[in-house]
Amino acid sequence: MGLCHGKPSEIPKDYPQDPSAFDKNGAFSDQVIGTPQNQPHSSKNKSTSFPFPTPSPLRSLFKNSPVLGGNSNSSSVKSTPLRIFKRPFPPPSPAKHIRSLLAKRYGTVKPNEATIPEGSECDIGLDKNFGFSTQFTAHYELGDEIGRGHFGYTCSAKAKKGTLKGQEVAVKVIPKSKMTTAIAIEDVRREVKILKALSGHKNLVQFYDAYEDEDSVYIVMEWCQGGELLDRILARGGKYSEEDAKDVMVQILTAVAFCHLQGVVHRDLKPENFLYTAKSANSPLKAIDFGLSDYVKPDERLNDIVGSAYYVAPEVLHRSYGTEADMWSIGVIAYILLCGSRPFWARTESGIFRAVLKADPSFDENPWPSLSPEATDFVKRLLNKDYRKRMTAAQALSHPWLASHPDVKIPLDMIIYRQVKIYICSSSLRKSALCALAKTLTVPQLAYLKEQFNLMGPDKSGLISMQNLKMVCFRYCSNLWYSFNLLKVTH
Repeated sequence: MGLCHGKPSEIPKDYPQDPSAFDKNGAFSDQVIGTPQNQPHSSKNKSTSFPFPTPSPLRSLFKNSPVLGGNSNSSSVKSTPLRIFKRPFPPPSPAKHIRSLLAKRYGTVKPNEATIPEGSECDIGLDKNFGFSTQFTAHYELGDEIGRGHFGYTCSAKAKKGTLKGQEVAVKVIPKSKMTTAIAIEDVRREVKILKALSGHKNLVQFYDAYEDEDSVYIVMEWCQGGELLDRILARGGKYSEEDAKDVMVQILTAVAFCHLQGVVHRDLKPENFLYTAKSANSPLKAIDFGLSDYVKPDERLNDIVGSAYYVAPEVLHRSYGTEADMWSIGVIAYILLCGSRPFWARTESGIFRAVLKADPSFDENPWPSLSPEATDFVKRLLNKDYRKRMTAAQALSHPWLASHPDVKIPLDMIIYRQVKIYICSSSLRKSALCALAKTLTVPQLAYLKEQFNLMGPDKSGLISMQNLKMVCFRYCSNLWYSFNLLKVTH
């Protein structure tokens, strides 16, 4: 609710005792208490601009009111509390419960505030043994700090022996002293598990190994020395050409499509979490920082609120979301690349959340009128507040804006398995209607569906058997847990 201040009213000696104290419009004159503090009242000939009715707008009908100095014996109330409303009531702040959830997740530690530990500060009662190797110092020589994440910091390191001998790597150091909750400990276990499952993709940071000692957990990864995507955006003055933006979006979507196919939702996609492997202009772009990532089943909804305010999806604030939340974040990145400004902005975190929930991004100001209609449509379909109408990563790669890009390779889309289930369970009339509608689609509109159909391995007769679905699922999805869940949805 809005702020209000209450105090017992005291009738001043010079308070008006007759109707002449009110102007002809029935408003209080300058002497009346109730005008907002530090604001000059209007003249007697003008009505008050105060947005709320005064306790007694028409004195003649309230002659016995104790506030107006009437007969106090006629009422058991000797005084009326005076409340000065500073502003109309705003909606409840969505940031309050988000802060409480983050406190439960991280304890007293806030994101980006992890520090280098000075000693063993492990809390009693929490099992902080992860089962990782304890030979980190024997294999790597730790260097300088090169960055910070949600729950730790990253340092450069040099391998002393093994297959990486002499190679420079990046080591994410997560102090155990900062793991003050069971959820924080589980986040570290899950991050290592996810990095192992996703390792090998060209647009995802390469994972090498995980170590631990009494003080910290060490996650050894590929060192991307080309800097953050955010740095290159700032170096360009905040704007990319459409062709350069396509290069970035294709790499981001390729990485995210692979994550989603493995049942992983990143939950913190932003320009700071994409690094270039080298300083060159055509260097590959790689996604990093899976500390907030989680597994999600095809028919499951997550409810914990994580991520960065400017990139958080509306359904995340409503605490019911899936992989579609990542696509919203990609839409925000695409908006920034093309016009150099954020689609949702406010001075406070609560204001940002309200803008995400209620406001619509502007496509009327420059440079949007000068951009291609396909680029505008691409961003609009990603920033759709209805997650059911939002494009998936595979659908985004099939969008006409990216269709002509040479590096586009449409991957298998997990949503196809849900659609197969819907089709199997449909009535014969619905199936006939879907076939009739399919014939009305244009060639560009059919590109995505044709690609998905071919990826499912139809036989010579042009049909897809259940055996085909199983084979394709295990071929493209390296996560066996997620493969079984996809097949359950299909059945």
